[in-house]
Amino acid sequence: MSLERVLVRSLADRVDGTVRLCGWVEGVSEEGDTQVLLLRDPTGTARLLHPADGDEALAREIKGLRRESAVVAIGTVRLADHGPGIAGPDVVLAGLEVVGPAHAEVPIDDASPLDERLDWRFLDLRRPRNRLIFDVQTTVEAAMRAVWREEGFVELHSPKLRPTPNKSGSELFSVGYFGRKAYLAQSPQFYKQMAMASGLDRVFEIGPVFRANPLVTSRHDTEFTSVDVEMSWIESHDDVMAFEERWLQRVLGAVHATHGPAIARQFGVDVVVPGTPFPRVHMAEAHEILATAGHRVTGKKEGDLDATGERLVAEHVARELGHEFVFVTDYPEEIRPFYHMRAADDPARTRSFDLLWKGLEVTTGAQREHRPDRLAAQAQARGVPLGPIGYYLDFFRYGCPPHGGFGLGLTRFLMSLLGVDDVRVVTYLHRGPRRITP
Repeated sequence: MSLERVLVRSLADRVDGTVRLCGWVEGVSEEGDTQVLLLRDPTGTARLLHPADGDEALAREIKGLRRESAVVAIGTVRLADHGPGIAGPDVVLAGLEVVGPAHAEVPIDDASPLDERLDWRFLDLRRPRNRLIFDVQTTVEAAMRAVWREEGFVELHSPKLRPTPNKSGSELFSVGYFGRKAYLAQSPQFYKQMAMASGLDRVFEIGPVFRANPLVTSRHDTEFTSVDVEMSWIESHDDVMAFEERWLQRVLGAVHATHGPAIARQFGVDVVVPGTPFPRVHMAEAHEILATAGHRVTGKKEGDLDATGERLVAEHVARELGHEFVFVTDYPEEIRPFYHMRAADDPARTRSFDLLWKGLEVTTGAQREHRPDRLAAQAQARGVPLGPIGYYLDFFRYGCPPHGGFGLGLTRFLMSLLGVDDVRVVTYLHRGPRRITP
């Protein structure tokens, strides 16, 4: 019977025992007459030693190994102390099987340009730094789900093929669908609202969304993972923001407890667990902050914020209030979707918000309009034909509660969390105007 696999992180508990390690060759060298093979698995790197008086065939096998070959090693654990980076004690090799030899030298290294590393993404992901990204992502999603479960949310998986757009007519991918046209979902918004009309009360979804955005920037992609929440029986968008801030506080608390030291070591970032409530800045106040800073918003509709504006507002809040997060609220109605509820005292404003984290927009949310007559009027005022969205308007004709919610971009959230300046780094496989492979 073969030995069970032992992970590198467990070697300290196996001193003087025989172990079976599985991983990749990180390097081969010699220390005096001893061959040293560095083996890496998802939990760390171990030194495997083969002394000069060992098996000659094994010595030849080790000498001919290429970096990143997949191997299975058997040996005896011996006490050693190598400091940070090399986990635990040494393993004196008794046998080695090359189960997946590298047939050529590895075509990339840590210094390779990002585009080249993305061409060889399966190799790039073997780096411990990149492995940590997805360990953190797993913790983030698990913590999100824990809060949702405690607070009575139901998980949805909404369709990604849609009969109509649910945002503007731009940035849409259309596909042929049995003789007619369908669209890839830009958001699960309409179906989240259907859930409110269905009496599901509180729902969430983690799933892909698609945007035919031609921009090639460090912040944009054409497919990404959206984290969506919708809640019934709210009084205003303040209730939605109150939920999001306590939810994120719990999520970042879990990340801090599980990965804090590793993130500091690999990314040089301290994970801060935010206090609540988060600061709130009315859109009019945000523009006053920008005017004082001498910044004029460009490339956006009047009343909106551009990327520089978001950064400057966030820096102002961090400087004045010592907080990494800020809700910017009450966006003008002309720059928000037709289904956002208007403010009762000013129809030119919406009950909406964006959440900025370290200057990056990670969330858009609002209270939705649930009254069918007003919803239809707002759609018509925007030039949205009522015929194609008739099924959507029906959701509200048989008693729908006041509701609201938000969408959070998972990769942008990871960018802010890890201090990474390019969305491609924190995406498993990036999709953009210039990349659809691997």
